[in-house]
Amino acid sequence: MIWNVPIADWAVWGEGFPPVATKGEQGAPDVRFVEPMLRRRLNPLAKMGLHVADQCAAGIGSVRLVYASRHGDLRCATQLLGDLAAGEPLSPTVFSMSVLNATAGLWSIIRRDHAPSTAISAAEETFGFALLEAALQCASHPAEPVLLIYADEPVPPVYGSYIAIRETAHAVALLLRSDAALVVECAATAAEGGAETLPQSLAFMHWLISAEAREATWPGPDRCWRWKRRND
Repeated sequence: MIWNVPIADWAVWGEGFPPVATKGEQGAPDVRFVEPMLRRRLNPLAKMGLHVADQCAAGIGSVRLVYASRHGDLRCATQLLGDLAAGEPLSPTVFSMSVLNATAGLWSIIRRDHAPSTAISAAEETFGFALLEAALQCASHPAEPVLLIYADEPVPPVYGSYIAIRETAHAVALLLRSDAALVVECAATAAEGGAETLPQSLAFMHWLISAEAREATWPGPDRCWRWKRRND
């Protein structure tokens, strides 16, 4: 399986990125563009995702959205499960932010953008499948830009024994345009044994930002993912 991803712009936030990648100070995610009443509802995961989305797509009109996260806001979900087990009332606000597509919905509300949005979660290979979905949408609707947002954070301690990858709180945004100068050729083939311990999203962005190698490989548990610059 091979496909092309035309990348017009990108933005990142979180641990593990060199200073040049963050395009500025790496403090708390800047969500001042969100009106105050709505801003108070934002959890850390939403703030990360909205921050990079705004950096990547500010000033651009309507965009199709692909939102991806391996875990979503598992902290909210865990809190709700704990409250349920204890017989406590459940918070509607916490619940609204616990669903996977919460950030996608907020982005649509903030921008008053009625363009289609898609939410994806596919375990360790979530980012790769988000790249595939975004590329397919861009190819199917070449006149419309596509914004890919990926955001994730470490799971609560109760789930720690199930996670093999070194997780950090981070977010990535990629703006896809059919006429972008940079095109990345992506391929997914059968797993070749072994698995990378760096999250796929971080591995991809480290490679994209460094510009040191034309190709890179990320061996996942089920597939081997390869990325190659076609032109810069």
